[in-house]
Parts: sequence; C-alpha cells; structure tokens
Amino acid sequence: MSRLVIALIWLLHWLPLGLQARIGSGFGLLLYGVVAPRRKVALTNLRLCFPELSEGERRALARRNFAYTGRSMLERGLAWWASPERLRRLVRIDGLEHLNALRAEGRPVILLTPHFLGIDVAGTRLSMEGEFITVYSPQKDKVFDYWLKHGRSRFNDQVVLSRHEGVRATVKAMKSGRPFYYLPDLDYGRKESIFVPFFGVPAATITGLPRLARLAGAAVMPCVSRILPGGAGYVLELGEPWADYPSADVEADTVRMNLWLEGVVRSMPEQYYWVHRRFKTRPEGEPRIY
Repeated sequence: MSRLVIALIWLLHWLPLGLQARIGSGFGLLLYGVVAPRRKVALTNLRLCFPELSEGERRALARRNFAYTGRSMLERGLAWWASPERLRRLVRIDGLEHLNALRAEGRPVILLTPHFLGIDVAGTRLSMEGEFITVYSPQKDKVFDYWLKHGRSRFNDQVVLSRHEGVRATVKAMKSGRPFYYLPDLDYGRKESIFVPFFGVPAATITGLPRLARLAGAAVMPCVSRILPGGAGYVLELGEPWADYPSADVEADTVRMNLWLEGVVRSMPEQYYWVHRRFKTRPEGEPRIY
C-alpha cells in the first residue's frame, strides 16, 4: 500500500502546482471528514489556544488547516523529485543574506523552524543553498522513512540525524559550519522538558534551543515556511538572529521561544501542525486533555 501511495505522489508532482493545490486541499477536507481522531485532536488544540473564537469559527479554521495538511502531504513529491530549477521557481527564500553573513563569520547557526505545514518542501529548497543538519523521527513504515530522508538529503552533503542520536553529534556538526534546521516545538515527553505556557496553556517544552545555543556558541535565527495560495508557491523567511540569546535563564529563554512561536502561529493559524497532541504530557496531578 505504501508503495502505491508513493507512486501516486510521484504522478501528482508532475502537475502544475495550482492543480496539485486543489487536489491536495480536497484530499485534506476528505481527511477532516473521515479521520475523526485527528479531527478531534485539532479541534481540542484550537479550543485551548483560541478560546476567543466561536465553535463554528474553530471548525472553519480546522477545515482550512486540514486542507493545508492535505496539500503538504501530496506536495511532498516536489521535495522528493522536482528539478532544482522548478524548486527555485516555486520556493522563494527571504533573508538568506542574514544566514550567509553568519556563515561567513564562521558562527554556528540554529535555524528555529516551527512545524508549519510547508517545512518539507521549503527545507529541501533550503538544502540547495549548502550543507545543513536536520533531525528526524524514524518512521515505522520503511518506504516512507526512505523517502522522507531522501527529501532532506538529496542536495549537497546533508547531515540527517535521528532523534535518538545525542547532543554531541549535533554540536560537533554545527561547529564544523553546518546550520541546524531545528524543530523543537512538539511534545517530546517529560524527559528534558519543562512546563511553560503555549497560548496560555502549560506545555511540556524541551529546553534544547538555549542549551544547544550555549554549547555551540550559536546564533538563533527564526526560519518560517509559508504555503502561498493556489499555485503561487512557498516562501521561506529567515529572520535576523535573536539578540541576547541565550541568557543565563533557561526557563526564560524557553518562554521566549514559545511567545515568539505564538506570534507567528497567529499570523497563519491555518498552517500550523494542529493534528499533533501538543498538550499530551501534563503537569503532575492535571487530567489528560485528549
């Protein structure tokens, strides 16, 4: 079955992006209707994070989110097979000069990359600009595992690390001059996490960003992917490096990360990864949310 899905994604990647977008959006709306557990997770997250919205507004937002989710799933074929010329046309990178300036100085860099739905295509496009580090979670399905790794490593000499590999390998690779495409905004469990607010809700959040920045002496740069409407493509926005980061206070630095993330999510809530159980790990004594 997985090979048939991969074959379908391969066929779709030849289509114009506008047509892919319509097919992917329709597929996502189908998922909204039939995949009840993930629909429930997304609606629960939206209820917690956007209590000011009505129930109808949250459901409409969830449908838009699933439409983008469907696009992100089917448009991965662009990351896996599209030519370099097509990727350059479809994905614009803003702020690349900030990254190039830090690399020219020999400064290690952490690209703070939230789980927006465009990260796969945008990440593959970024990998065309040099050698990076990325971390991924191994997939149970070996076919999908192969293609996910392929998309992240098809250009240049990329370092693709499993989440099971230690901090030492990451710091070493950063100090060798490779920016780290880092996604620290999911619930990775209680280990190495602290509870800090995310949209006002205590969320188990790993402290890897300030700790890695300190260990490697790295600058932290925001890295945000946006899917543009229809066939307009994608934008990857590289912001200026954060000033005064990290500080001496790991918790304050982690709070700063989540506050920044909230602001970006509010600018395009339909494109965040709401199907993830972000609040699964609860403080001691608090009831389960999902």
